[in-house]
Amino acid sequence: MQATTSESAEATVDPVATLQGQLVDMGEQLIRALPGLVIGLVILFVTWLVAKFAVRIVDKMTGRTEMRPSLRNLLETIVRLAIWIFGLMVAAIVVMPGLTPASLIAGLGIGAVAIGFAFQDIFENFLAGVLIMIREKMRIGDVIECEGIVGKVEHITLRETHVRKLSGEVTLVPNSMLFKNPVEILTDDPMRRHEVVAGVSYDTDLDHAADVIRKAVEGVEGVEVDKGIDVFAQEFNASSVDFNVRWWAGSTPRNMWESKDKVVRAIKRALDDAGIEIPFPYVTHTFKERVPLGEKPGELA
Repeated sequence: MQATTSESAEATVDPVATLQGQLVDMGEQLIRALPGLVIGLVILFVTWLVAKFAVRIVDKMTGRTEMRPSLRNLLETIVRLAIWIFGLMVAAIVVMPGLTPASLIAGLGIGAVAIGFAFQDIFENFLAGVLIMIREKMRIGDVIECEGIVGKVEHITLRETHVRKLSGEVTLVPNSMLFKNPVEILTDDPMRRHEVVAGVSYDTDLDHAADVIRKAVEGVEGVEVDKGIDVFAQEFNASSVDFNVRWWAGSTPRNMWESKDKVVRAIKRALDDAGIEIPFPYVTHTFKERVPLGEKPGELA
């Protein structure tokens, strides 16, 4: 008799009424949570305003100093990130009253581990970007060379560095690449040593030729004579004795090409005026038998 009663009770359950009751409960919970959601949105809006004004204040304070632009960007990013983290935590606690700061921090820790494994490359570039901004070398405006990429550093973010190549294109280089690999900073110093090879014929007085070349380079505009000019007899080449000529001039790629152009022109002009030959490559052919000269092909024996 009891089993029959139980079965009849289950049969009388109305699924529509049950669903309606659940929807009503959800609506009541949403209405109760609505003030917290509104306050949370207000907190996020205030966080956005505070972060905006805080970044402006940091920008004004650092703008009066000689701080590097990359380091200024790092400070602004840290201030903005710290304010947003704090604002999001406060908004989450207001929306979900049962959430405590301790449980929120614990959850963030577990989530950070999971996110760290999932986005390892992103966080690697992020950390590399922070370290690049902190270190003194490689500033915005420097011309660098790394892994075959040569160009001018235009912008450094927390994930990538914008390098304007000498041909005009922009290359977005991951920060981890610039941090792990050797980076050659071509414009770290305003001056840079350049070199070119100049050859003279074997019958030339090498001391006289070296003196002529040195005086020619000294007269070139833009060459730092005070830093010294080197003219070294380098090697016996196939048709000439080669001098390695080294001098100091501007460090940018444009300075290098302009300086080399002027130096090569000056050396050529000075050697011509001194009557010193810059030889062409000579080729000597050796034949097994005598080659008749001045005879017609039909007259050959």
